Amino acid sequence: MADEKLKLKDLLGDVQKNEESERIDYVAIIGGGIMGQGIAQTISSAGIDVLIIEKDEERAEKSKENLKASMEREISRWAMTQSEMKSILSRIKWGTDFSEIPNCDLVIEAVDENYELKKEIFKKLDKTAKPETIFISNTSTLSLTKIADVTNRKDKIIGMHFLNPVPKIPLVELIRALDTSNKTVEIIKKFASRIGKTAVEIYEYPGFVTTRAIVPLLNEAMHILLEDIASAKDIDTAMKLGYDFKMGPLEMADSMGLDEVLTWMESLWSTLGEPRYRPCPILRKLVRERKLGKKTGEGFFKYDSEGKIIS
Repeated sequence: MADEKLKLKDLLGDVQKNEESERIDYVAIIGGGIMGQGIAQTISSAGIDVLIIEKDEERAEKSKENLKASMEREISRWAMTQSEMKSILSRIKWGTDFSEIPNCDLVIEAVDENYELKKEIFKKLDKTAKPETIFISNTSTLSLTKIADVTNRKDKIIGMHFLNPVPKIPLVELIRALDTSNKTVEIIKKFASRIGKTAVEIYEYPGFVTTRAIVPLLNEAMHILLEDIASAKDIDTAMKLGYDFKMGPLEMADSMGLDEVLTWMESLWSTLGEPRYRPCPILRKLVRERKLGKKTGEGFFKYDSEGKIIS
């Protein structure tokens, strides 16, 4: 009888330890750009503390200002209250080094689509974080298996591809790398549900589902514009009314950031070698001119300070 009680006690102790190791109360986000800000807002809205790590103090301050400005625009549209904004911001802090990483339960990398940069970040994180900490990459086109190869925790590397604007889109692509464990997948599926996202599980492949499917549509719309078949406004109107899109493909590209869209296309074009991914010349021209869409106020359309089309 005593042995049975001891076994039960040990079993309950193991369950408690597992639950504690799977608790996610503090999340670090590497990169405080548009995606990093949106992910931070979403996670904080679920009552979880967030640390955004930026390259330097100037970028950290800019990230903080941009997130606050974004939420203030939501308040002006009656989509958020002042108290909600204060509550969200109270759970987010900004930093410039990895000293807090050992205290974090989960780390999300949300930097530019640059393999060398991501590789260096994951190497550094692997040396700094707790052994049980799961690392997530928000990559949309790069190989998670290659990224995982630079760490000693290949089973704890997984992708979460959020779509912009993160707080509003209820989907996240959950990407399993070659060595990602079932336990890691289950923990992150629960985390996705906790922050209000429906997780679609995907095996690693360039572009996954959403990027691979949307890029040819955006590219074709750009070629239609380049060939002077219709104006940007009429192309978007045709697609919105004809196929019940919330926004047309050209405004959608502007919302994503034309530099990001170009990076996706170049990555898919070089990886898969299929002509449908070869970037339209008009996209390259706009990026060269730093007309990157809504974030710069001009892309295929011009935008006001609230991101509304003005011409």
